[in-house]
Amino acid sequence: MEYLDFELPIKELEEQLDKCLVIGQESDVDVTNTCKQINKKLEETKRNIYKNLTAWQRVQLSRHPSRPYTMDHVRALCGDTFLELFGDRGFKDDKAMIGGLGKIDGQSFMIVGQQKGFNTKTRQFRNFGMANPEGYRKALRLMKMAEKFGIPVLTLIDTPGAYPGLEAEERGQGEAIARNIFEMIRLKVPIITVIVGEGASGGALGIGVGDKVYMMENTWYSVISPESCSSILWKSWEYKEQAAEALKLTSADMKKQKLVDDIIPEPLGGAHYDRETAFKTVEQYIMKGFNELKDLSTEQLIAQRMDKYSKMGEYKE
Repeated sequence: MEYLDFELPIKELEEQLDKCLVIGQESDVDVTNTCKQINKKLEETKRNIYKNLTAWQRVQLSRHPSRPYTMDHVRALCGDTFLELFGDRGFKDDKAMIGGLGKIDGQSFMIVGQQKGFNTKTRQFRNFGMANPEGYRKALRLMKMAEKFGIPVLTLIDTPGAYPGLEAEERGQGEAIARNIFEMIRLKVPIITVIVGEGASGGALGIGVGDKVYMMENTWYSVISPESCSSILWKSWEYKEQAAEALKLTSADMKKQKLVDDIIPEPLGGAHYDRETAFKTVEQYIMKGFNELKDLSTEQLIAQRMDKYSKMGEYKE
């Protein structure tokens, strides 16, 4: 297990508990009460830390190297029913954007999402989860295919942003994202969106227009990352904690602003502490959202989606 800076008190107590257990196994000393006391203190410390997380600490948790990535969710949700599809039929296949058909609880879905790597080699292969224009065009191709066959769409968001390189701009990065938003608004099948990690800027919005948009508890969704915001406003990354608070990017903030529909709770400590529970909870929310949408007519579905996004940004003096 890798620990973040604010998790160090937990690390110390877990090391103490491990040592206590080893002493009990290797000697005749009864360490039962000592272990119970350490365990009790460990649980209290966990609750105190994780129930009072700052916005920046939630950003850190969303990037935790042990956190489940999109393909981990897909494998847990679909098992061996997932059939990956490739290419945008125009330029090439983008490895940062995955997509394909799969069954969740017996219901077929077209699943689209950004995939980060879990080590240096796979991070380079996946371009750190930053999709190029062909990735967004591939996503749109799959969503249009789903529309043709009446299959609901599930998008899983986990990206630090769309790839900002020169070649991406030359191939029309802005147009590709804008086209996806335009087409998703009027797609004739239900769209369920889950933010499973980072939800940064247009890179997230390019597959983020949904009838139901859910955020996992320790994720973030914003127009810009805290570090980039800090570097623009203060010319330094040192103010990222302040930027994170000001951006109102946590799941609680987004729900309060009515920009997402619900928050998916995570196990204490984050999704990486108990992956199986996290996967089951995500599945429950996906199926709950689908069951609320499946009986709507195409006209109702599109009208409801347009109305939802038209209301965003309204305020009263």
